[in-house]
Amino acid sequence: MKEHRELRIQVPVLARVEGEGALDLHIRAGVLEDLALRIFEPPRLFERFLVGREHTEIPDIVARICGICPVAYQMSAVHAIEGAFGAGPSSWVRAMRRVLYCGEWIESHALHIHLLAAPDFLGADSVVGLAQTHPAEVRRGLRLQELGNDLIRLLGGRAVHPVGVRPGGFYRAPRPAEVTALLDRLRAALPEADALVAWTASLDLPERHQDFVSVALRHPDEYPMNEGRLVSDDGLDIDIAEYPAHFRERHEKRSTALHSAYWREGISDGTAGRPYLVGPLARMNLNQNQLPPEVIALLEGTSVSFPSSNPFHGIVARALEIRYALGEATRLLDDYRVPDSPAVPVTPRAATGFGCSEAPRGILWHRYEFDADGRVLMATIVPPTSQNQARIEEDLRLSLAAFGLDRAEDELRRHAETVIRNYDPCISCATHFLRLRIHGK
Repeated sequence: MKEHRELRIQVPVLARVEGEGALDLHIRAGVLEDLALRIFEPPRLFERFLVGREHTEIPDIVARICGICPVAYQMSAVHAIEGAFGAGPSSWVRAMRRVLYCGEWIESHALHIHLLAAPDFLGADSVVGLAQTHPAEVRRGLRLQELGNDLIRLLGGRAVHPVGVRPGGFYRAPRPAEVTALLDRLRAALPEADALVAWTASLDLPERHQDFVSVALRHPDEYPMNEGRLVSDDGLDIDIAEYPAHFRERHEKRSTALHSAYWREGISDGTAGRPYLVGPLARMNLNQNQLPPEVIALLEGTSVSFPSSNPFHGIVARALEIRYALGEATRLLDDYRVPDSPAVPVTPRAATGFGCSEAPRGILWHRYEFDADGRVLMATIVPPTSQNQARIEEDLRLSLAAFGLDRAEDELRRHAETVIRNYDPCISCATHFLRLRIHGK
C-alpha cells in the first residue's frame, strides 16, 4: 500500500442483506486500525411489546419480527410456553413442527444461495445480472423458495407471518389432499436439491480458513431443528436454560442490536468473551453425523468436507440443509394422518420457560416469565444475527488482511460485502442497505 494513500469509500446502497447497517474501516499505513459493523436501525422493542400479553398471543406477535424466518420465532416461543406450563406436544404436533421448520429452511436457504450470495461468486452485481448468465440456476432457486413457502402455508395458513401456530400445536390440521399434492412436489424437487449441492461445492469460493467456535443445538436422534442441548466444538454441552451462564449480551455504541459473546468456565467476567458462530456451517460442523446416508453421500461426492474452518463453506452447508429438509419433510408427511386434535391442552401457571430452536441463520433463544394467568411478565429474545455480529467483524479483520489491504478501493469494498453477505445477516427483516466507509492514509 502506498504510504500516504487515503481512501474514502461510501456505498450508499448494498442490496442482498437484510436491514440497515454500516461498515466503517480505518486503514492507516497498510494496517487496519479500526473496524466496526454498525447497526443503526431503530430498535423494534418486541420484548417490551410482549409484556402484559396473553401467552396465546405470543406466537402471532413474534412471527412479525421476521418475514423470512417467522417460523423460528414461533417455534422457540411455543416451546418456551409449553415448558413453562408443563405441556408436551403430541407426536403428531412434534412431527408437523419439523415439517413447518423444513419449509422455512428451504425457502430461506434457497433465497440466500441463489439471489443473495451466488452473484458474489459468479461475477454478477445482482440476481438480475445472474439471471442473464445462469438462468437455470436462478429459476431453480425461485422454484425451491416457492416450495418452501408453500410448505409453511400448509400448516401456517400463509407463508409470511403464518397464523396457524398456537401453544400446544396448530389451529388446524391440513387435509390429506393438500398433503398429497405437496408430497408430489417435494419428491420432484429432490434431484434439483442434489444438483444444488454439487453446484455450490463447485463455486470458486475463497480459501479463508480461520479459528472460530461453532455453537448449535444437538439432538441424539436427529439433525437439530426444534429441540436439543446447546453444544460447541470446544466441549460445551448444556441445557438451553443454562444459555445465560455462557453467552452474554452487551451493548456497543455503534449498534442498536446487542452483541453476544461466549464464555467458558474459568474465564473471568472481566474479559470480553469471544465471538462464536451460529448457523448452517456451525450446525454442519457439529451435526453432520446426524444427516441421512443419502445426504452424506452427496457431500462425499464433492471436494468439501465438514467440520470446516472456512466460513465460505456455509453456502454448501445451506445446500445440504435444503436437501435434508426436502427429504425430512417427505418422510414425515409420507404416512400423514389427520389427528383427533391438532393441539394439546395448555394450562397457564406462574412459571419461567425457555425455548431454543435452529433458525435458518442459527440458534434463536427465548425466555419468558409468566404470571398465574399466563400473562407475560418479562421476555428475552436473542436472535442469530446478534450472536454472529462479533464473528462477522472478526472474519472481516482476518479476511481483509489475508485479501490484502493494498488492493484497489472497489476490490476491498466488494470483498468486505461478500464476507458480510456470506453470513446472511438479518438486521431487520426488511429492505435495507449498508454503508461502507474506508478512511486511511
